[in-house]
This record gives sequence, structure tokens and C-alpha cells, in this order.
Amino acid sequence: MGLVNLPPSRRGGSGLPRPWTLLDLVSFSLFAAVFIFFLLVFTSLGDPLAAAGRRTLAHSSSSDPRQRQRILAVFDAPATFLVRQHLGESVEPVLQACSAEEVDHMPCEDPRRSSQLSRKMNFYRERHCPPPGEAPLCLIPPPDGYRFPVPWPESLHKIWHDNMPYDKLAERKGHQGWMKEEGPYFIFPGGGTMFPDGAVQYIGKLGQFIPIKKGLLRTALDLGCGVASFGGFLLKENIITLSFAPRDSHKSQIQFALERGIPAFVAMLGTRRLPFPAFSFDLIHCSRCLIPFTAYNGTYFTEVDRLLRPGGYLVISGPPVQWPNQDKEWSDLQSVAHALCYELLAVDNNTVIWKKPTESSCLPNQNEFGLDLCSENDDPNEAWYFKLKNCGETSVGSIPKWPERISAPPSRLSLIKNGNDIFEADTRRWARRVDYYKKTLGLKLGNPEIRNVMDMNALFGGFAAALLSDPVWVMNVVPARKPLTLGIIYDRGLIGVYHDWCEAFSTYPRTYDLIHVVGITSLIRDPTSGKSRCHLLDLMVEMDRILRPEGKAVMRDSSESIEKVARIARAIRWTVEVHGGEPESHSGEKILVATKTFWKLPSSSH
Repeated sequence: MGLVNLPPSRRGGSGLPRPWTLLDLVSFSLFAAVFIFFLLVFTSLGDPLAAAGRRTLAHSSSSDPRQRQRILAVFDAPATFLVRQHLGESVEPVLQACSAEEVDHMPCEDPRRSSQLSRKMNFYRERHCPPPGEAPLCLIPPPDGYRFPVPWPESLHKIWHDNMPYDKLAERKGHQGWMKEEGPYFIFPGGGTMFPDGAVQYIGKLGQFIPIKKGLLRTALDLGCGVASFGGFLLKENIITLSFAPRDSHKSQIQFALERGIPAFVAMLGTRRLPFPAFSFDLIHCSRCLIPFTAYNGTYFTEVDRLLRPGGYLVISGPPVQWPNQDKEWSDLQSVAHALCYELLAVDNNTVIWKKPTESSCLPNQNEFGLDLCSENDDPNEAWYFKLKNCGETSVGSIPKWPERISAPPSRLSLIKNGNDIFEADTRRWARRVDYYKKTLGLKLGNPEIRNVMDMNALFGGFAAALLSDPVWVMNVVPARKPLTLGIIYDRGLIGVYHDWCEAFSTYPRTYDLIHVVGITSLIRDPTSGKSRCHLLDLMVEMDRILRPEGKAVMRDSSESIEKVARIARAIRWTVEVHGGEPESHSGEKILVATKTFWKLPSSSH
């Protein structure tokens, strides 16, 4: 029997150890790399390395475009070493805090950008957002001394001074009853420039000419609202007022209003339509708002006319109404109201009250402003970055009194196939869902801790309607690229705005107690191509900006989408719980309930 002839070193028993070859070294290195990979992925040994990498991202400049791409890549990549980080576990944050100077930052109302723009028609005071992808990926910190807001309804009368320590408004307007500093609080007596004796007395006076207590009025718009005391005290009459003012030199008018728990947002009547559908409001009010209604051939007055319901009321208090040295302006204001066939109800000192005709527009007619009916191609409900026009619109059908209108199918549903059936099914669905939120998920809806609520994808306002008996108000947002259903929401006696969620919302940081959204990934998806128009991380950083510390975010979506949302939620310092849908739900949706943690900058940062 033959033997294989081996070199002496390969024969058994004796001989020196064989030297390592290059192939041996490569094989060992590969084996070691695979072994370490499995340790990092499938054991807790990889967590410190992951956290260290995230901290490295966090401490780099949030405005560096290259670093921004590296941060986004973390969330676009497969889960790799995040495989073990299940939805209930905490993860160290990825994103750094913005600087202390950014505590009140509003990306689309940034004076550093707007100061370089045209002053014509107040263009520079409208929304001007940073280009897509240029917004910094950092988290807005609270101011030094911030504490949980005063609960509703006490907040109507007082708020914590340190939550927005800006004394300019109290110093300039305190003698008019706007607000004053008192110990650790700002106190709101309820006055205004044109009603220094208080909004209650002023509203009572208006009630001599306007049916405030009969259920005919439900939705109101307050132009240039100050700290929104007019809207705050109308709530007692079951009239919900959406107040707005620009970001201006007085500092934080709208921020004060929202801290008080009064519906408000930042806006300017300049070159574009306000972000509401036609015929949204039963009452429009201006108390020394200083809007030049007759300028540009009556363009601003016709925008008010677009928003006011047939039979609705317009109140203008202050200049130019019987104001010294403004005789021409007051005459022009009466002329444009007459051209639109408004009925003059009263002129009392510096306050005028008109009623809009209930029938269709009286245009066309002979008038000095060149007003005419709008083109048939002009949709009066189009209002997202839509230029102002000085023309009139035909009206919609009548609506029931309040509170019957909250559940009655609006006439605008006729524009939607099977609209009434869809509306009624949506109403029943949201009654079940809100009951599940309260009883099973433990959301404190109905508790004074939750006052300011936002629904980011409102459709018909079913979520808000189901909360009607709770002490909350809801900002119903209809995405501008989705079906324009906001008119239906206003017909129900609710309020809201159009918005594109690839841009920042027009509000100050820390203004909402609860944010709710169904189909969060649909908000950034192009409806035609199906591709994302912006990054989910940018959207959730914006949600973090407007959510108060310890505030809640409730998101419903597919399991896959909720998993992505949960990863980002932990990265922006939120705690996360994931639940299944209510028993009647057969969609396979998951519900993520997140809480924004109350963190502060180190004292040296301030």
C-alpha cells in the first residue's frame, strides 16, 4: 500500500509549528470580522458604539450640508446595528440642540431673511421659507426658566412670565388693558386698543347689532388680533375665533395668545390670499388692525369678502372709521362696501358694522374700484400661495345653526362622490377612535393639561368633532396637495388652515399640547409620483419645534411607517409607545404615542 509523500513538517507527531502564510492571515481576519459583526448586531455590545456614532453626528454643525446628508443617511439606511432596538426601548439622541438664541425661531418668518425682501404690499412680512434641505437639523430649546404652562381656563387670564420673557408689549400696551407684569406672571385684563375697558363690555356692545347669542354665528376671524382677548372672550358665546397677526416689532403677540390657550397663528394680509377657503367665517373683526382695505383697488376688502359667509358680519374698529385726518380713507371704505352691496348696520364713534348680502354677489355693477365677478376658472377655495384678486365670488348653500351644523352633512359634500356616506362613516369612525384613545391609550383628552391640539391631516374634521365636549380647541390642517376639504370643516363650525408639511408651520415654538396625524408619510409624498418631496426627519423636527415639553404626538400609519417614525422619535428625544388599532379597525394600522421630553440647555449655554 503506497503512502502519500509529505514534507517532514506535515507528518504527524513531531516537528516545529508551521509558519503562518498570507492565506492564513486573510482567513483569520475575515472570521474575526464576521464574529465581531454578529456581536455588535445581535448583542448589547454594539449599543455603545452606535450611541457614540450618534453623538458624533449630534455635535457637528447642523447647518453643514454635508453633515446634513450624513445625518439623513442614518435614517435612510437599513437597520443594521439598530436591529435589536425594538420600538419600546430608548435610544440616545442623534440631533443636537439649537443655540439658545433660537428659542423662538420660526423658519418661515425669519427676520434675517425677510428684511432683505420687498416692502410693497407687505411682501416681506409674509411667509418666506428656507429652500428645501437647508433647514438646520437641530432641536429648539426652551427658554431659561421655562415651566409647564398655566392650565386652561386660568391661562386665559395669566401665564408664566418666564415662558416668554418679553416685556415690550406690556410696557407699550399695558395702559390699554392688553397685559401687565405681576410677580411671576403676565396678567391679561382683557382689554385692547379700541376696547380698553375690556372685551366683555365691547362684545356686549356689538351684540346690540349682531346676533351673538342665537347660534347664527360660530366661526370668526380676528385680523391683527394683538394678544387675542377678543377671540378669547367670544369662546363663552360658543363662537370660535381664529386670530392672526404678523411677527412684528411688538414681539410675540401670537405667542402670547397661544400660551393663553386661544386659537391663533402667524399671518399677514399682503400679496397672497389667506390660507382659508371661501365663505369660512360668520364674523370678521378688525380692531385697529391698520389694514388698508381700499388700497390696490379694494383688493384687501375683496379678500375679506371672499372669506365672509353670505349674511355674515364685518366689524372694523379704529382707523379710518370717523378718524381724524382720514376723511378720504373713510369715504373710500364706505364706497367699496357699497359696491359689494353690504348693508350698513351701525356706525358708533370709531366702529362700523356691515352685513354681507345673503343672496349672490351684486357684481357686476358700476364702481370706481373696477370690481367684477371672478373668472369661472378661478377656484375661490384655492388659497395656498395664491395671489390676491380684486373680484367677487358666488356663494355656497346655507348652513344650520350651531350646534346642529357640527353633525349635519354640509352642502359642499356634493362635490365629492358619495360625499354624504363618506362623511357619516368618518364621523362614526372618529367617535370610536377618540373613545379608544381615552379609555385604552390613556390620553388625557378632557384634562386641563391638554388645551391646544393640532390635527395635521384633518380631512372632514372628524377628530376635532369627536372632541367637542372636551376643553380643547383643534387646529385642523388640510394639506395643500390633498383634496381641498377645509370648506367642509368650516361648514361644521370648526376652524383650520391649508398647509404644506414640507414647510414649517406659521407658529412659534412650544405652542401645541397634542399633535395628531393619520398617515404621516402621506404628508410628504407627491400624490402623482408617489416619491417623497422632503425628508420625514425634517417633518418630525418641525413637529418637535411646535410641540410643548411633555406634549404628546399621536400618529397612525402602517407598521412599516411607524417603525421609521419610532426611530426618528427617539432621535429627537421623544419617548415612544406603539399600540394596535381599536378592535373595530381592520386596516392593520399601528398607533404611535410619543411624549416630548422636557430637556434644557446647560446653564452655560444661556
